[in-house]
Amino acid sequence: MKRFLMLSLAALVALSGCGKKAQTDVLRYNNGTEPQTIDPAIMTGHPEFTIAIQIFEGLTSYDPKTLDPIPGVAESWSVSSDGLVWTFKLRPNVTWSDGTPITAQTFKESWLRALDPNTAAEYAYQLYVIKNGEAYNAGKAKETDVGIKVIDDLTLEVTLENPTPYFLQLTAFPTYMPVPMHVVKKYGDKWILPENLVVNGPFKIKEWLPNQKIVFVKNETYWDKDKVKLNQIEFYAIEDNNTALEKYLNDELDWLPTVPTDRVDEMLKHPDTRVAPQLAVYFYRFNVTDPVLKDPRVRRALYLSIDRKYIIDNILKAGQQPAYNFVPSLAGYTPFIGEKENVEKAKKLLAEAGYPNGEGFPKLTILYNTSEGHKKIAEAIQQMWKKNLGIDVALENQEWKVYLDKQAKLDYQICRAGWIGDYPDPNTFLDMFVTDGGNNQTGYSNPRYDELIKQAARETNPKKRMAILRQVEEILMTDLPIMPIYFYVNILMWKPYVKGVYMNALDLHPLKEAYLEK
Repeated sequence: MKRFLMLSLAALVALSGCGKKAQTDVLRYNNGTEPQTIDPAIMTGHPEFTIAIQIFEGLTSYDPKTLDPIPGVAESWSVSSDGLVWTFKLRPNVTWSDGTPITAQTFKESWLRALDPNTAAEYAYQLYVIKNGEAYNAGKAKETDVGIKVIDDLTLEVTLENPTPYFLQLTAFPTYMPVPMHVVKKYGDKWILPENLVVNGPFKIKEWLPNQKIVFVKNETYWDKDKVKLNQIEFYAIEDNNTALEKYLNDELDWLPTVPTDRVDEMLKHPDTRVAPQLAVYFYRFNVTDPVLKDPRVRRALYLSIDRKYIIDNILKAGQQPAYNFVPSLAGYTPFIGEKENVEKAKKLLAEAGYPNGEGFPKLTILYNTSEGHKKIAEAIQQMWKKNLGIDVALENQEWKVYLDKQAKLDYQICRAGWIGDYPDPNTFLDMFVTDGGNNQTGYSNPRYDELIKQAARETNPKKRMAILRQVEEILMTDLPIMPIYFYVNILMWKPYVKGVYMNALDLHPLKEAYLEK
């Protein structure tokens, strides 16, 4: 799924208090940064998604334990025998926080807005599973051609291009969430300003202090408000993980979604620390349009000359696994495992590319977002490439918004990245690298790769589909527009009085039924 900002993202929020004594209805959580946006159609990062699932709700929402889709705005649904037509029955009398009704037309207009090329939604491709969704996004089809049909105010019919086993999971994803079109039409891009914003989730924004915190309060117009136990949530934007940890230990925060890398050993002994596998991969992107990095021999040399185990054992120290492929472990899928470290081969490849012993190799730059953990990994790789290949790289640190913007515009050479699955299927890791994909952001293009992704989408036999996706991963690990480094684990801390929240592999935590128990 989505990009995420921290070195180890993890479970979710906690309920809070002030000072040394926790209140029973306020949760204090460090979200780690100021969000790039809170428009669900255009957000791409995990800090933003964490906010979205508290204030917006799609046709379905996430079960807090399993993250399986459960009824949200839609109270029920059915699917045709061929798996192509989904019919959703919406709840009556569901409204935005300003009292405006939410109908099937709201979802149709919201999804078409996300698909509209003028919206420039990087995640628009999540809607390509809908009939003519991709064609509409490319300007080759009309609105009326898209497989979204309003039967009546409370009935939405969706026709897919092909049977899609994970479609129901997508309906809970932020890109599929409704937006208040009546407000969007009135205020344009300014609809997300606090004074204009209306929402339909369990919480709404009460106060926003930029680069400090966002305060959420219970949304009294939410259809299921009786199940919402928290009256207030405070999301802090503390980028320095050590500062956040000290606040947690001083009872000024209830929940930390990550632990500073230089204190992992210490915090693993703390009773509040929780560690679990995560469906996520840490990797570097290569800008393949760069004059040096467009040579696959250079990219492979860089890939082969880093010691992943050293990074895990000496920097991360929490049970992460080295990544020689891109897709984390998933039931029913056999990954394609790429080559392991081989410094001699790396030197030979670099020499073949015209840089024997690194001679004449221009100085490249690694871009990463603010985090001591990202910095330590970048410094380690910087030293490995110097020692093993004789090349120099510089390091560039940028705050979250600038980092995302530079990555999206290919304004980088090598860029740190992390990806959490949007749903438990290999496709969520592989379809992002199709030509001109919104989350590709490497400049990479391979027609065979694109065709296999489409072929997998059309394949109804589960085993054959997984075999096709394995071929896709083999191409990715051969062309190497990316350099996998390790597979994440969740490392987080929350206070023992935080209840109704659970560890999960996608690190998404709806707080609708969370509560504090002192």
